[in-house]
Amino acid sequence: MRNLVAFFACTLAISTASANDPPASAKAASSAPSASKAAAAKTAASKAEPVKLAALDNAKPAAAPSAKAAAAQALSEADAEAELSAKIAARLAVMRANQAARVAAAARAKKATVTRREAVAAITQPPPARPFHSDTWSYEGETGPANWGKINAAWSKCGTGTRQSPIDLRDGMKVDLEQIGFDYKPSGFNVVDNGHTVQVTVGGGNFLTVQNRSYELIQFHFHRPSEERVNGKGFEMVVHLLHKDPEGRLAMLAVLLERGKGNNTIQTVWNNLPLEKLDVVSPNVVLDVAELLPQRRDYYTFMGSMTTPPCNEGVLWLVMKQPMQASPAQMALFSRMYPLNARPVQASSGRMIKESN
Repeated sequence: MRNLVAFFACTLAISTASANDPPASAKAASSAPSASKAAAAKTAASKAEPVKLAALDNAKPAAAPSAKAAAAQALSEADAEAELSAKIAARLAVMRANQAARVAAAARAKKATVTRREAVAAITQPPPARPFHSDTWSYEGETGPANWGKINAAWSKCGTGTRQSPIDLRDGMKVDLEQIGFDYKPSGFNVVDNGHTVQVTVGGGNFLTVQNRSYELIQFHFHRPSEERVNGKGFEMVVHLLHKDPEGRLAMLAVLLERGKGNNTIQTVWNNLPLEKLDVVSPNVVLDVAELLPQRRDYYTFMGSMTTPPCNEGVLWLVMKQPMQASPAQMALFSRMYPLNARPVQASSGRMIKESN
């Protein structure tokens, strides 16, 4: 660095000397003064070197403060960034706390609203209704077939049973069914209008035999229209003849009725109808139930239930294929008493239905 300064000084001196040199014609005449000028320039250069060095020495302390300032500035910026980050974190923490407080307040408000609603409902809601229990049933309205299973706990099968009657007799399996053996004979009887139908109780000694089992006739009664359907077809009336074996098992024989000529057995019953419901008439005549049976003895058979409450299942059903006839007047008389007393068709639930070939 010092050589550079010396070189710079010498160059400056030479340049100055060159500028002050006289024309070539004067150089020869004044060679001695030139030598003395050269010596003076050398002396000036030697003096200039310490001056430049001093200037350089004075410049070094000025650079140091700049580095310190830069370091201080960087430190200050880092502090400012850290301070800003801390402020942001503190602000976020406050925002999260406020949000959590709002959520908790909303949850408390919702819970309080639900509690108030429950309190209001408890005050305004009527007390729970007691389970309905009755022995009264009918064929329509609140006590109709749709509600039989709810009216009385003992009648639950009417709503939950899977082998209920009546059904629509279709898709039967045609097989060689054994013929039903009938042993009916003229018997005494009584008649009652029980509020649901006209029921006829017959004297003992009337039997049917099927599947190697004998069932004694207990009573028969009427429905309008027929409860059973055959391939979707209904009939104007049906008579059900209830039988029981010594072990208490039931067999129900169904004879479909259509309009035609009058039936002697039906007319005998109509002639002895009681004047009041639940009154019992016991005439001094006999009744031949065999007159209710068709000439052809083909039939359908399946397992079902009683068609009135309590709708007990396990009943063997025998439905005669050939309908019997009743006169329009005989049917009209019953329709005045019971225009509708038939339970709707129930689900077959995959039951096997057999029918005679």
